[in-house]
Amino acid sequence: MRLRFGTFMAPFHPPEHNPTLSLQNDLDLLVHMDQLGFDEAWIGEHHSAGSEIIASPEIFMATAAERTSRIKLGTGVVSLPYHNPLWVAERMVLLDHLTKGRVMLGLGPGALPTDAAMLGLEPSQMRPLLEEYMDVLMHLLTSEEPISYENDRIKLVDARLHLRPYSDPLFDIAVAAVASPSGAKLAGKHGAGVLSLGATVAVGMDLLAHHWGIQEEVAAQNGKTADRQTWRLVGLMHLAETEEEARRDVEYGIAQWFRYFQNVAAFPQMAVDGSNVDEMVEFVNGGLGVVGTPDQAIAQIEELLEQSNGGFGAFLTLAHNWANSQATKKSYELFARHVMPRFQSGGGGLIEAADRAQAVRPAMADKQMGAVEAATERYEKEQAARGG
Repeated sequence: MRLRFGTFMAPFHPPEHNPTLSLQNDLDLLVHMDQLGFDEAWIGEHHSAGSEIIASPEIFMATAAERTSRIKLGTGVVSLPYHNPLWVAERMVLLDHLTKGRVMLGLGPGALPTDAAMLGLEPSQMRPLLEEYMDVLMHLLTSEEPISYENDRIKLVDARLHLRPYSDPLFDIAVAAVASPSGAKLAGKHGAGVLSLGATVAVGMDLLAHHWGIQEEVAAQNGKTADRQTWRLVGLMHLAETEEEARRDVEYGIAQWFRYFQNVAAFPQMAVDGSNVDEMVEFVNGGLGVVGTPDQAIAQIEELLEQSNGGFGAFLTLAHNWANSQATKKSYELFARHVMPRFQSGGGGLIEAADRAQAVRPAMADKQMGAVEAATERYEKEQAARGG
C-alpha cells in the first residue's frame, strides 16, 4: 500500500508562551506541510491544563483550509461526550462543503479529565457516552430518516440533517485508540478507521496486530469492512541532518513536553520517563519515537509495518514543539524529502533506477568512450579525404 503521511496536532505549547503567536505558528506549519506534499493533519480539542490550546478543531480547520490547497484536515479528535451529536454532524457537513471534501472526522471520549470535570462528567461515563452518541451521529450522517434520542443530558426529537455531506458517500471517520481495545471495537461496529495514538509505546506496539484483529472481527459481525487504508498510526519524531543536531534542537522544548505528561495532564496512558534532556531523548529513541535522522525514521516506520502484521494506511507525526519553529519546519522538510519517498510510489523506482545505472556504468562508459573515439576517427578520415 502507498503510505500517507501527516501530523496529529494537539497542539502542545508552553503555557508561558504567547498563545496568539503559538496558534499562528501552528497554522504556518500546516501551510508548510501542504507545500511539502503531506497528506493530512488532525487537530485536537482541549479545554484545560494550559498547553493544548485549540478549543474548536472545526474553527481551526476552517482557517487552515483557507490557507492551504490540498492537505486534508481532520478533527483529532472531537470529544463527542462533550457535545450534542446533532451539532457535531451539522458542523462537519458544513466544513465538508466549505472545503469541497477536504475534511475528516476523528472521534474520541475525551483525553483530559479536567475538561470533563467542568461539564460534570466522570471518566467512567465517557466511553459509554461515546458509544451512544456515535450511534446517533452515524445515523444522522448516513440516513435521511429522523432519529429521536434522550438521556439525562440531551434530547433529540425527529432529528435529521437538512444539508447532506459534500463527500460521496461520506468523509473519513476515525476513532481514537490508545491501549484498550474499545476504540478498535467501536470503529469496527461502524466501519470507521482507527487513530492509534499509542502506536509507538511499548504496549501499543505489542497490541497493534491484536487491535486490528478485533476491529476486523467486530466489523464482520456488523456487516462492515475493516480497511487497513483507514488505519492511522501516530508516533513521535524530530529529524535533523545528524542525530547530534537533532538532540541539540530538542533542548528547546522536550523537557516542557515531558513535564506536561509527567506532572500536569492526568493521562496515564501516555506515561513518559526522564529527568533531564539526555534521559528524555534516550527514552524516546528507546522505541517511543525518533530524535535523529531520516534513516532512523525509516527504520521506525518499517518496524511499525512489521508489528502491524499487514500494514496500515497512514503514519502521523505527533506535533510536539520540541524544537523552535525553524528547526521544526526543517524536520518536516527532511521527512518529506527522504522518508516519504521510501513508502510511496515513485521514490523507490528512482533508487532502483540509480542502482541499475551504477551497476552498468563501467561497461556503458567504455562504450560511450568508444563511440566518441569512433566519431573522432571518422571526422579525421573525412578531413583527410577532403584534403586529398
